[in-house]
Amino acid sequence: MPYKIHELVEGFRAWQNDRNRQETGTEITRLVSARSVRALGGLRIKEYLCGRKANHSEMTIQEIKRLRETENKVEFKEAKRDFSFAGGKHTDPADRRKCVLGYVVALANEGGGMLVFGVKESKQLPHEIVGTTFSEGKIGELEDEIYKRLNVRVKIEELFENDKRVLVFHIPPRPIGSTLKFEGVPLMRIGDSLRVMSDAEVFRILSERAPDFSATICEGLTFADLDPEAIALMKSGYAKKQENPAFETIPDMQVLRDLELTENEKYNYAALILLGSRQALRKYLPNAEVIIEYRLDYSMIPYTARKEFQESLFTVMDKIWAYVNQPASNPLLHVRHKFTIYDIPAFNEDVIREAVLNAIGHRMWNDQSSVVIKQYPDSINIINAGGFPSGVTKDNILTVRSQPRNKRVMEVLQKTGQVERSGQGVDKMYYICLMEGKPLPDYSLTDDYQVELCLQAKIVDEAFYIFLKEIQFNRKDKLNVFDLLTLDKVRQGISIDLLDESIERLQRENLIKSQSSADKKYVLGDLYYEITKQPAYIKEYRLRDLQIVAGCFEKAKEISMKEFVDAFENQLTREQIRYLISKMEVDSLISKSGSGRWTIYFVNGQIDVRQNILEQFTNILLQL
Repeated sequence: MPYKIHELVEGFRAWQNDRNRQETGTEITRLVSARSVRALGGLRIKEYLCGRKANHSEMTIQEIKRLRETENKVEFKEAKRDFSFAGGKHTDPADRRKCVLGYVVALANEGGGMLVFGVKESKQLPHEIVGTTFSEGKIGELEDEIYKRLNVRVKIEELFENDKRVLVFHIPPRPIGSTLKFEGVPLMRIGDSLRVMSDAEVFRILSERAPDFSATICEGLTFADLDPEAIALMKSGYAKKQENPAFETIPDMQVLRDLELTENEKYNYAALILLGSRQALRKYLPNAEVIIEYRLDYSMIPYTARKEFQESLFTVMDKIWAYVNQPASNPLLHVRHKFTIYDIPAFNEDVIREAVLNAIGHRMWNDQSSVVIKQYPDSINIINAGGFPSGVTKDNILTVRSQPRNKRVMEVLQKTGQVERSGQGVDKMYYICLMEGKPLPDYSLTDDYQVELCLQAKIVDEAFYIFLKEIQFNRKDKLNVFDLLTLDKVRQGISIDLLDESIERLQRENLIKSQSSADKKYVLGDLYYEITKQPAYIKEYRLRDLQIVAGCFEKAKEISMKEFVDAFENQLTREQIRYLISKMEVDSLISKSGSGRWTIYFVNGQIDVRQNILEQFTNILLQL
C-alpha cells in the first residue's frame, strides 16, 4: 500500500527525535525503502522537509535524462566520488583543464549551459543516473569558490533519483565582448576535451558590440500605454535644457518623434522605460523596477523597510529620492570651523540621482533582476544587472569614453537635462564626494555580471572638507575632479601615479608642496595644516611618514624592509622608502642588524617602545 507523504515525513521526524539525531536530506532518503520512494513518485523527502516540492527545481531528473550535450549545451560527467575542481596535481595543461573551473569557463564562453555530475552519458536516451558525492553538503561553499576564482555567479542544484544524487551547475553566458579564462587561457569544448580558443575566435568575441536594446521596437506598445505626467515632465526638462519655454507647447507626438522614441507609429523600449505606465511596464518589461531595502546593520538578513517602484523613469526619480531622503535615514552631518557650522547630508541628492539613473540607463535588460538599492545608516549600495559597458573598468571609469548600453535612453536623458556626458556622470559623483570630504564612490564589488556601487556617508576628514571649500569659494576657474583627486591622494600621503598636469598646477598655486624640486613626496598647502593645527613636517620628514614607521614598531620590535614596503603600500616607491629608512638611520631614529635580505631594523636604543614612539621620534629630531 503506498505511503502518504505526511506519514513518511512524520515517521522520520519521530525517528530522529527518538535517537536525538540530525540527519541530512540525503541520509533520510537512504532510509526510505525503494517501495516508499516509488510511492512518492520521485519526490525528495529532503525537499518536502524544507517546504519545497521537487517540481520547483529548474530541471527535473526526467528532463536531465533526455538532454543531448551539443544541442542542449550540457556536459555530463559521472564524477561518482570526486572530480578535480581546479586542475588538481596534473601538470599537463590539457589534463588540468578537465576540471570544474575549466568546464565552467568553456560553457560560459559558448553562451552558457549546464555541467551535470552523477549522469553516465549514453547515445541512446535516456541517460543513466549513477549518482555523485561531489561537494556533498558544501554547495554554498562551492558556489562561493567558483565566484571567487572566476567572478561568475554559478547556481548549483541538487536533484535525486531514489538515493542517487545529481549535481547541476547552471552556468551563465560570458559578458558580451569578453572571454572567460582558466589559468590565463580562454577555453571551448571539443568532443571530450577542452581546447584553447583560436586568435580568430577571441578577436570575434572582443569585437562584439551589444545592440541598443532601448532602440528596439516594443511590439504592442501604444501611445495609450504612456504616462501623460511622464510626457509632461520630459517636455519640461527638454524646454529647460534647450532654454526655450515654447518647447512645452509642442505636440506630444512631435516631441516623441524628435527624441526618436517612436517611428512609423511604433514605439521603442526607450519610450516604455522613460514614459511607460505601471501597467505597460508590468506587461512588456516586468524587470523595469527599482527596489529599496533599508537595514539598520550589515549583518541583518531581513530588511527593516522595503519599497518597490515600478513606473516611468521620469516620474519615479523624485519618489526614489524622497524615500531615501527621509530625516531618519538621511540625517545632516555637522562640521564646525571657527564660528561656522556646515550642514552636510549623509547622502547627497545629486550623487544619488546620478547613480540611480546610471544603474537604470546602463543595465542589461535581458537579465530579469531589478535594480536594487540597499540603504544602511552609513552607506548605500546600488546594484544593476550587467557589468561595466565594453571598455570600462574600475580604473579607467573617469577617463574612458564608453558607448552607453542603452544609448537611446541615455540620449533622451541628456537632452532633457537629467544626466551629464551621455549619461555617465561618474565624474560628477566623484567631484561631489571629494568636495564633501567623503570616500570616493566604490565599485570594488562590481564583476562581469553586475555593477555594484557603494556610496558612504561618513566624512573621513573634516579639515579636508573645509580646505576644499575655502580654496574653491572665490575661484572663477574651479579645480576639476582630477585636481581634487590629486589633492586627496596627497592628503593620504600618496606620491606615486599622480597626474603631472594637476601636480604642476597645484604646486604653482601653493595648494601642494614638497621639500625641494627633486623631492617627489608632497604635502597639502599651508591652509590645510592651519586647519588641522598640525605640522606638515618634523624637520625634513613628513609627519605622515614618521607616523607610519612608528606604527610599524608599535606592532613589532623588529621590522624587515618588506614590512616597511607593505606599510607604505601604494604611497611611496620602493626607492623612496629605502631613502627614508636610510635617513632615519643617519638621524639615529632607528638602527639595523644583518645585511641584504636578512637586514632587520629596530628603534634606537634610547627609545622606549612602551611609550609613544612618534613623540620620541619628534623629540630626537627637534634636538638635532
